[in-house]
Amino acid sequence: MSSHHQILIIGGGTAGIMVAAQLLKQKHAKDVAIIEPSDTHYYQPAWTLVGAGTYDFDKTARPMPSLIPKGATWIKDKATGFDPENNTVKTATSGDITYDYLVVAPGLAYDYSLVPGLGEAMDKGVVCSNYTDPKHTWEVIKNFKGGTALFTQPTTPIKCGGAPQKIMYLAESYFRKSGVRKKTDVVFATGGTVIFGVKEIAKTLMKVVDRKDINLRFYHKLVAVDADKKIAWYELGKDISAGGCVVMSGEDDDNHLDESFQYNYKDVKVTVEGNRYGIHYDMLHTAPPSVAPKFVKDSVLVNDAGWLDVNHQTMQHNKYPNIFGLGDVAALPTAKTGAAIRKQVPIVVDNVDILIKSHKLGSKAYNGYSSCPLVTDYGKMVLAEFDYNNNFTPDPKLKQMLVFDSSKEHWRLWILKKYGLPYLYWNKMMKGKDV
Repeated sequence: MSSHHQILIIGGGTAGIMVAAQLLKQKHAKDVAIIEPSDTHYYQPAWTLVGAGTYDFDKTARPMPSLIPKGATWIKDKATGFDPENNTVKTATSGDITYDYLVVAPGLAYDYSLVPGLGEAMDKGVVCSNYTDPKHTWEVIKNFKGGTALFTQPTTPIKCGGAPQKIMYLAESYFRKSGVRKKTDVVFATGGTVIFGVKEIAKTLMKVVDRKDINLRFYHKLVAVDADKKIAWYELGKDISAGGCVVMSGEDDDNHLDESFQYNYKDVKVTVEGNRYGIHYDMLHTAPPSVAPKFVKDSVLVNDAGWLDVNHQTMQHNKYPNIFGLGDVAALPTAKTGAAIRKQVPIVVDNVDILIKSHKLGSKAYNGYSSCPLVTDYGKMVLAEFDYNNNFTPDPKLKQMLVFDSSKEHWRLWILKKYGLPYLYWNKMMKGKDV
């Protein structure tokens, strides 16, 4: 196997496979290699539905060899470091691999040290996460007998910032179906100050919250989990924010904190210790605190926050012009979703292709588009599509589905989530076709 490639891609996830497939299919690239250690590729957007018992987990997985595009070289190994001055990527077992152009798309990693106690508790007993084991989430929801069902998230960036509340809406519906809702308090604790960063979507979601009688807690920074006592510990204040789609400032309209939010927990048991508030739970769902993979975070390629330092419009690295980055690892001020990747990939592909042929960048620019399919009930969904400025930017093609306002709940959007998007993913996006 050659130790040099014209285009080297790190990551066999959504971003890496899409870039390789489009370079080969659309641009007829001659030498593309992908560094990826995993044997299996997962369609993770369906894990919300798996956690709610309405999707088969096995259908979210496919063997990695079936996804590697024809014509690409698969280097089944882990990237461990960079030497960008010498156009080199270091690997665990394959030695140094050199490149003319590098695309960095390894996704993100979980750092449980940021929330002490969570790592030991995760996916055990009544603590669950669709991000790590959606089958366990479904077991927890099925076996829940009442009490406090706490849904929360860390203040780091996370995959699809709306995901922690999607499973909450579905769980609440299941609790009604199973007869335990009357003896259940559903709590959503977030570091943000609004339910969602796009006004049109937030308006709809607040109606859902009211309809489902969800105890909504803003300003809550998750700082620790005590699995033995079943307590999630928070620090409260205006200088915190939530990761993903709900990143906002922490002051109210009068520029001061409303003290009532600290105490109004209805029937939920709360313990106060110093500046920390502990919410006692009978089930806990959360997202893991997320960071860039260590080999990226420890490299010269990151910004001060530890994410891959790329231009927000071109995806080109801000220091090394023959390096591009996209997907969850990139320091882009938008939600980390597969939908964002779908719009980022053509920009990277076009720029790499033109750079090779003409030694300049293309004219395409990424506007920060992302979307979050927010399932609000079994059979209902809203579709949040937005740009860098949190402008609501619905796809005009939705009208072909007779969806004229995707900020409102609609059963056709549920069908899109459960059936349409997985089909497009496996048969279009992964094959290098435009979607």
